[in-house]
Amino acid sequence: MIEIGNLCLRFREREILKDINLRIRQGEIFTLIGPSGSGKTTLIRLIDLLDTPTSGKIFFDGQDTATSEAGRLALRRRMGMVFQKPAVLNTTVEQNVGFGLKFRGEPAAEIKDRVREALDLVGLAEFGSRRAVTLSGGEMQRVAIARAMVTHPEVLLLDEPTANLDPISSELIEDLIVRINRKFGTTIILSTHDMIQGQRLADRIGVIMGGKLAQTGTSDEIFYQPLGRDIARFVGIDAIPGGIISENRDGHALVRVGEICIEVLTSLDAGRRVSLYIRPEEVTLTPAAEITPKSSVRNQIPGRITRMVPSGPFIRATVDCGILITSLITRRSCTELGLVVGSPVTAGIKATAIHVLPEGERSSSQ
Repeated sequence: MIEIGNLCLRFREREILKDINLRIRQGEIFTLIGPSGSGKTTLIRLIDLLDTPTSGKIFFDGQDTATSEAGRLALRRRMGMVFQKPAVLNTTVEQNVGFGLKFRGEPAAEIKDRVREALDLVGLAEFGSRRAVTLSGGEMQRVAIARAMVTHPEVLLLDEPTANLDPISSELIEDLIVRINRKFGTTIILSTHDMIQGQRLADRIGVIMGGKLAQTGTSDEIFYQPLGRDIARFVGIDAIPGGIISENRDGHALVRVGEICIEVLTSLDAGRRVSLYIRPEEVTLTPAAEITPKSSVRNQIPGRITRMVPSGPFIRATVDCGILITSLITRRSCTELGLVVGSPVTAGIKATAIHVLPEGERSSSQ
């Protein structure tokens, strides 16, 4: 559907995007995640042909977008764009939604029917005669999506569409995005700094960091198999560095980190220096006195809780086991287990839950 090759954008001496290579498949929801200022919005604008790259190519259905203004306009009309802060005209909701069709010279009867369909799609069928500027932020964003969808785009681009919305409005927008994709087969490209939103919505995810496409893959690949320490930190994993593989028997390896020995699954050879990446929700905590030798979890590492930080309905607990291990557990579990700072515990980690990367290297992206 969309192919991007060696794409770069430079502003004066600053490289905003660097050598982006990406293929977006027809009918998928592709989410760009990354820190603020990493280049997500810039890439979205380039795909929508609002800006022109310094170098590199963007192909839409095999057609080079570096063509005449008329050709670029024709391609843009096959796409719809929704910005982070929706701009609405001081007219009725119906007039806002139908503006693009009117600009294209569509017959009035056709505009009326398609506007009604679009408003019904976004759940604002009764809002047609309202002044758009009187709506809430979430309602305005749904009007913006209706205005984009009324033209029946093949590709819908959304730049942080829920960044300024409350949780209920965000959920409505997220449900709408999925419904549009499933009902019409619309290819959706979404940028967000909310990595959990990206995880919820995406068929595939691209991680933009410092203007570079650091990794692409499925949700499991991005959130459980990050290709480097910066990506791991962004998706909520603290690296355990300084490990050395002491032995490896048919992929079942032992990694020594300081005085601790941890069993992992990896194809890396003995003697390699590695870092270990473990999602905190994969770490179970058991009061030290309650651990049993019959547990199926291969890594049972004793330690003591040194820090507990609330995180919504969870507690993020740091355990000093000679190495620092982070666990994400529910508040209820903390209460029932009597866990507090200073509690002696055993951290349980399955060998299959540990992602191993060689130190000083970076694997290739998917």
